[in-house]
Amino acid sequence: MAKESMKAREVKRKRLVEKYAEKRAKLKAEGDYEGLQKLPKNSNPIRMHNRCKLTGRPKGYIRQFGISRITFREMASKGLIPGVKKASW
Repeated sequence: MAKESMKAREVKRKRLVEKYAEKRAKLKAEGDYEGLQKLPKNSNPIRMHNRCKLTGRPKGYIRQFGISRITFREMASKGLIPGVKKASW
């Protein structure tokens, strides 16, 4: 499980990205790179991490399912993900 403080940090970054998305696009279109530098660093969408929806784990993230590899494996073993067969894990 991820620490609550790490999850909260990601939520804060997501809000900043949404808040400054329009302004960032406008500055990029104009080519005003000095204006872009004045925006908060965490308002850049590059700084966001993908995290597992269930555990909050940042590593081993599978985009198609939105969960980590470990959670995927556990769910597949229990038969919760349709179409996935256990091979030789």
